Amino acid sequence: MGTPIIVQYRINAPLEKVWKALTDKNDMRSWYFDISDFELETGRQFNFYEPGNEKKYHHQGRILEIIPGQKLKYSWTYPELSSEKTFVTWELQPEGGGTLVTLIHDDIDSFKDLGEGFLRDSFRKGWNAIIGESLKLYLEK
Repeated sequence: MGTPIIVQYRINAPLEKVWKALTDKNDMRSWYFDISDFELETGRQFNFYEPGNEKKYHHQGRILEIIPGQKLKYSWTYPELSSEKTFVTWELQPEGGGTLVTLIHDDIDSFKDLGEGFLRDSFRKGWNAIIGESLKLYLEK
């Protein structure tokens, strides 16, 4: 199973605004990925690619758990590269006038054989940039 990647940031925005950014596909397009088939419903599958026109790295997820305003968990796979599956969990907690965002990416070592871009350090850097820069800038503007 391995040690999960855990990334945590305090965002100066109310919990409701952060939850919407994590679960509304129109909001996600502004800071995360363009996930046109994302629907906030347990069991729903969604697909997306890295930004750009080259359709690089097909990501596929399935929503596993939703606790509105608190938790969103989904599987994370690269179906064209591996049969392995990892799990991404977003947890939100109100903190002062802002929100504490915790991301947990479990079983990440399942992808280590796919190459350098799939190593633990690459995912850790990616999540820190996505949350600590993109999400934070989007919500704190």
